[in-house]
Amino acid sequence: MQAFARQLCRTKPVAAESAADTGPERSAHGLGRTLGLFPLTMIGVGATIGTGIFFTLVEAVPKAGPSVILAFLLAALTAGLTALCYAELSFRIPAAGSSYSFAYATVGEFAAFIMAACLLLEYGLAASATAIGWSDYLNNFLVNACGWHIPAALRSPMFASGPHGTEFHPGAINLPPMILVAMCGYLLLRGTKESATANAVLVLVKLAIIIFFVVIAFSGFDASNFHPFFNADNSKGYAGMAGVTAAAGTVFFSFIGIDTIATAGEEVKNPKRNVPIGILAALAIVTVFYLLVAVAAVGAQPARMFDGQEAGLAVIVQNVTGKAWPALVLSAGAVVSVFSVTLVTIYGQTRILFAISCDGLIPKTFQRVHPRTLAPVSNTLIVCVVVGLTAGLVDATFLWDMVSMGTLTAFIVVAIAVPVMRRKGIGADVDGFRVPFGPYLVPALSIVACLFIMKDLSPATFHVFFVWMGVAVAAYFAYGLRHSRLRVPLPGAV
Repeated sequence: MQAFARQLCRTKPVAAESAADTGPERSAHGLGRTLGLFPLTMIGVGATIGTGIFFTLVEAVPKAGPSVILAFLLAALTAGLTALCYAELSFRIPAAGSSYSFAYATVGEFAAFIMAACLLLEYGLAASATAIGWSDYLNNFLVNACGWHIPAALRSPMFASGPHGTEFHPGAINLPPMILVAMCGYLLLRGTKESATANAVLVLVKLAIIIFFVVIAFSGFDASNFHPFFNADNSKGYAGMAGVTAAAGTVFFSFIGIDTIATAGEEVKNPKRNVPIGILAALAIVTVFYLLVAVAAVGAQPARMFDGQEAGLAVIVQNVTGKAWPALVLSAGAVVSVFSVTLVTIYGQTRILFAISCDGLIPKTFQRVHPRTLAPVSNTLIVCVVVGLTAGLVDATFLWDMVSMGTLTAFIVVAIAVPVMRRKGIGADVDGFRVPFGPYLVPALSIVACLFIMKDLSPATFHVFFVWMGVAVAAYFAYGLRHSRLRVPLPGAV
């Protein structure tokens, strides 16, 4: 039993992780080092801004009312505490895989594999959910531009959330998000540098569109929309602060960009400097824009109108101005910019699978790269097929809280990894960022904040999450344990 326990807790030597930083052109596993600080920061912003702004306000405001502003602040504070942990881990363990790699180097293989399962759930469902929301803005754009809308039969999921639970609609399909995923896959197959450049351009467009929305929304600002600030008892358990934490759980997944930056460790120039700076810079940019949009949106429209509203920000600017062209501009910007969110989350999913495969815990097909583009081709194709089918067949209502659950779990493991890393002396001789106030205070606050938000996620979210964890455990013992590269311990392995 002791030998079996040692197998589960064996850690990947940090030397193996640090080796990825030796080549200026390629990492040890063949990925090209093409990302500088600006495109890296834009990856984080691109994966974050969009999901929590363009889509989830219609899910979060009905829960929290005007106090959704506090929900965004709570989520940002929690993400900020974890960002400090990410910043230290990322320069000591600069490798692809983000929190998976951090867990593997600190708390052990089994915990790292479970963490990988959380990340796969987080990234895969986030990509599907944002692709679904993209189709709403595409439809709004088409209606305002030419008076034509996508037929309902081509934008209705097979599995939908109805007043009496899950509804099954045979033959229904949501085609636009499947097309979006296919376009993202094509771009990713062309290589990381090209994808990152396109993403940076799309992010700048997105920020311009959000500023456009904020300016128009503030022109119709009505302070009475903030009264009452907290939701009253609505028989759904969302009164007062309960509504704030429930809304924070819904929007929390939108801070996925922090983790996405860390997934790019093997493709970053000078990762020990650029990854920590990129994480903190992205979080600062995202928080400012989230709060601006939340205040402007609630000020321009009563909270009760958000419930079930499709393409919400476009509708708000149309109602404020009484004209169609602002909605047309905003919908066009959303159609373009949300492309970057889906692109980056699919990218993050493929790089996590790449890292797990390099460690032998899943089949080798996920780590094979094209000799010219240096992109993992089979990996990308598999991810796009799964994400595309999910987006085309499932209602987004089922996905938001599941993504937040995966994100919160990943953040908890990252916080745990910091004191473990310090205790083991991993990277102690490396100069760089350190979590302030010692290795315990900030990680402990991060864990408490994550658990505080997690407690108000729906029971169905917990049920599905534990089923997924059961599948992950079975997969580890069926394949990962026997094929791990650490089955024959490497020098320095525990």
